Amino acid sequence: MFFTAKNIHKKRDTVTVDFSIECEKGTMTCLLGPSGCGKSTVLNIIAGLEENDTPLTIELDGQRIDTLPPALRQIGMVFQSGALFNHLNVVNNVAYGLISKGMKKKIAIKRASEYLSYFNLTGYDKRMCQTLSGGEKQRVALARTLITEPKLVLLDEPFSALDTDLRHKMASQLRQWQQELGFTAIMVTHDEQEAKTVADKIVRMV
Repeated sequence: MFFTAKNIHKKRDTVTVDFSIECEKGTMTCLLGPSGCGKSTVLNIIAGLEENDTPLTIELDGQRIDTLPPALRQIGMVFQSGALFNHLNVVNNVAYGLISKGMKKKIAIKRASEYLSYFNLTGYDKRMCQTLSGGEKQRVALARTLITEPKLVLLDEPFSALDTDLRHKMASQLRQWQQELGFTAIMVTHDEQEAKTVADKIVRMV
């Protein structure tokens, strides 16, 4: 199996999360459930952003990663807010991950500029993030994550701040990008239609 996470366990207030998951390479898995059931907690533990309460095992592409710091897990994450850098323009946001991995800035900017066209963002290079719509911001966030080619992409309700029609349109686009680029992903959502649109497998959490 390409990705496994076993014995995720976290207790917070009245909610206790006990969870294990397996994903095949090149698939999209959705964690579907109501707010407060622990979906985002699962992603944060997988990414190394939150401590598990008990010993666990996380393996990605044949390597155990739960003992590694977040930056070395080869995991990309897209948050609900997009978490863009407002002091940088669009192309510099997208190039950021490449530069942080050691690529020369001029080459990274060129690659990022070319990559924008894939997400229908041609001509947006110099736009500041504060001027973008919600859907545009999430496309930039996806581009910034995917350009670094992480082995696993985690998506924490990336479209929940959008209106219903745009959310479902973005979900369809995400499914198309996922199939064309072939990345492996786990997405959190509370929207069943959204889950059915994007997922190869749906895991319900209560």
